[in-house]
Amino acid sequence: MTRLKFLALSAAMATVLASAPAFAGDAESCKKVRLSDVGWTDIQATTGVASVLLTALGYEPEVIQLSVPVTYASLKNNDLDVFLGNWMPSMTNDIKDYTADGSVETVSLNLEGAGYGLVVPDYVYEGGVKTLTDIGKFKDKFDSKIYGIEAGNDGNRIILDMIAKPEDNLQGFELVESSEAGMLTQAEQAMKDNQWVVFLGWTPHPIMGEMKIKYLDGMGDSGFGAATVHTNVRKGYLTECPNVGAFIKNLKFDLSMENIMMDAILKGGNPNDVAKEWLKANQAAVTPWLTGVTTFDGGDAAAAVQAGLAG
Repeated sequence: MTRLKFLALSAAMATVLASAPAFAGDAESCKKVRLSDVGWTDIQATTGVASVLLTALGYEPEVIQLSVPVTYASLKNNDLDVFLGNWMPSMTNDIKDYTADGSVETVSLNLEGAGYGLVVPDYVYEGGVKTLTDIGKFKDKFDSKIYGIEAGNDGNRIILDMIAKPEDNLQGFELVESSEAGMLTQAEQAMKDNQWVVFLGWTPHPIMGEMKIKYLDGMGDSGFGAATVHTNVRKGYLTECPNVGAFIKNLKFDLSMENIMMDAILKGGNPNDVAKEWLKANQAAVTPWLTGVTTFDGGDAAAAVQAGLAG
């Protein structure tokens, strides 16, 4: 081929490529991204962040309210794509069978420095309740009640297991299951009246972070104590949908950002609106989440997010 013909062919190819549509970042089947919301404020915040950014990238996030057990069954059955709330080690029993059969994959650690377990007010701690087995010494003062959150939650299951074990000294105690808001209302009222109360606590949390409470020791291998939070996806999701999969895998959060958003949500804010306001004020935080990521149709992810947050 002569140099002249080569240059002419190159010019023609460049024209064709320039006029061709951009290659899609993912297949059409990946456009809808189904995420689980298990009703916890921290997961509402992080799922809100993911939803706002996915929308800006041209995807269609669908947030579905499910319990933890149904979340994992739905991931296994391909009825769900993503769950950002795998608290470990407390959820070990919830996920172990799905991990064993490969139907649910853990793709990243999205939060460090978390905590999870039974807590009491400072005055109860100073009154002699410093470990798990101390609770049973003051059965009457606690009215034989431990307050948890929604039925099916992993923390409730751990508490029920503790009540069933004679060595934990909790014979005759009842787990009171409620919503997160209901549990907090009960705890706040008890503390206002200086009554004795023991309930399920976790960090991050803006309200519990301000409460004068102590985590109890002596939890053994129950799963309570220091915690990390991980991202789960259904089997093969990162392979089927590599672009959105890369974005989901990149998501990393911290205690400060979650506390700020959780506070706004608990005060009545819509999780997506709260997330958008935080993202507008902290756009530099988005940069590492977009590494190796395009929009759904193959465009500039950073430009799309900037435009989406400005709208």
